[in-house]
Amino acid sequence: MIAGGERTLNVVCVKWGDKYPAYYVNRLYSGVTRYLDRPFSFHCFTDNGDDIDPRVRLHDLPVEPFESELQAAMQRKGRKGAWRKISLFRPGLGGMEGQILGFDLDVVITGRLEPLVDAAPDKVAMRHEWRYEWKGQPGGHGSVFVFDPALHRYLYNDFAADPVGSVERNKGSEQYYTSMSAFRRGQLHYLPGSMVCSFKYDAARIPPLNLMMEPRLPLDCRVMCFHGSPKMEEAVEGFEAGLLRSTRPASWLKRHWRV
Repeated sequence: MIAGGERTLNVVCVKWGDKYPAYYVNRLYSGVTRYLDRPFSFHCFTDNGDDIDPRVRLHDLPVEPFESELQAAMQRKGRKGAWRKISLFRPGLGGMEGQILGFDLDVVITGRLEPLVDAAPDKVAMRHEWRYEWKGQPGGHGSVFVFDPALHRYLYNDFAADPVGSVERNKGSEQYYTSMSAFRRGQLHYLPGSMVCSFKYDAARIPPLNLMMEPRLPLDCRVMCFHGSPKMEEAVEGFEAGLLRSTRPASWLKRHWRV
């Protein structure tokens, strides 16, 4: 809490396994520090806190009452998604109260974050998933999300009541479960697509310009998502993947993805 009773914003990420090294957490923390001008606490739920910045509040990965059902559901063919994030929907997790600004680790903060935090404080805020947006279908993208667990208890309770069914009914995708659960209740807000960008859709140049010009940083972009390929290291150095998907080095990325 801060003066006047206003709650400190909770910024949260989840790191498990060895796919993303500790410096992904540290650079995310650094980016939030540069681009968020209000009190916040930064939390990381992880199974390995080695080398993570001491200013980050570390928590063990939650173990849920439905852990075995969740693991069984995720072993089936065709299942995908960061289902560990379901624990973030539990009110009071890690002693957190109030609004949560959550990030996947494969994002880079490139601009002021206040417009995302303040966009719809009483709703679940996510960017419209690009594929669904193009098709005119509902559904959110989960690389950045804003919500208050106390206002949206159904996100945790509905899943806890039927983990296997929740995975089955939502394409095996946590972000689809999250966004459609809120959508059906009229509580989904789409963050502006100009502010939450995709490197492969919004930054990479179309062929053959991708071989001659560096990727662009859209003017209003606040969060650049590196879903799929390339990831940040590849984009910084230049990504070689044939005529259609190769990119030149992104010099602007070095300014933003750093400690």
